[in-house]
Amino acid sequence: MNTQRLVVLGLALVAAGGAAFLVRGMLGGGTPKVEAKAAPAMPMSEVLVAETNLVPGQALAADRVRWEKWPTASVDPSFITHDSVGSEEAAVKGTVVRTPIMQGQPINHNAIVHGDASGFMAATLGEGMRAISIVISAEAGAGGFILPNDRVDVIATRRPDQTLPRGSARTIITNLRVLAVDQTYRQDKDQRTVVGKTATVEVTPEQAELISAAGTTGALSLALRPLSENNVANNDEATRKRRGMTDGPVSIIRYGMAGAVSRQESQ
Repeated sequence: MNTQRLVVLGLALVAAGGAAFLVRGMLGGGTPKVEAKAAPAMPMSEVLVAETNLVPGQALAADRVRWEKWPTASVDPSFITHDSVGSEEAAVKGTVVRTPIMQGQPINHNAIVHGDASGFMAATLGEGMRAISIVISAEAGAGGFILPNDRVDVIATRRPDQTLPRGSARTIITNLRVLAVDQTYRQDKDQRTVVGKTATVEVTPEQAELISAAGTTGALSLALRPLSENNVANNDEATRKRRGMTDGPVSIIRYGMAGAVSRQESQ
């Protein structure tokens, strides 16, 4: 082999080695791998959210809400958090929805109202409804059996006079929901009676006018309805526009037992 061939062979070997080196560098075979560090975990808090759509006037219960993880940095001060209340039951006890809350939406303190807060009674009313109080007898034994959330009929009684010697009694409104008895707005566990001087019921504006007129011109009585007849749809059907009653007492009637006192005595 002559010298010229040896030179050519040597150059070829050098070129091959250089090419191999370049290819290895391009493929990264000689570059050490650097593992990417994981981003730090985002701080999370648990906030109370609606399990279903909630409407104004709806009483809250633990099965209508749930805890959901929320970025701590995005938690508004008005949100109800697990750290602040501890449980769903404690968060919603004695509360009513004030403004509409959509499913999955965080519940804030402005969207609900507690029983001991101002505006609670207004929050319990259905849309277009009113609350009116009727004087009842604290001494009437049967009266204590009417409790918040019971349903009652309103009976107007006209005393005997020259035009109506025997008097009259007529049911003017049926199936009204009792909102409160005095300041008691909910029935506690195992509570069977509430003795008070006023019963607040939920009515339409027309029914409020009818009760107000009948109360100033006649005697009003509340008759407790059985649970099997608490059909709200029949409320307006039995509302009769009756005027011309006389002033008189208010009584509570249950299963034929009645008690009545004059308005002056009940004050």
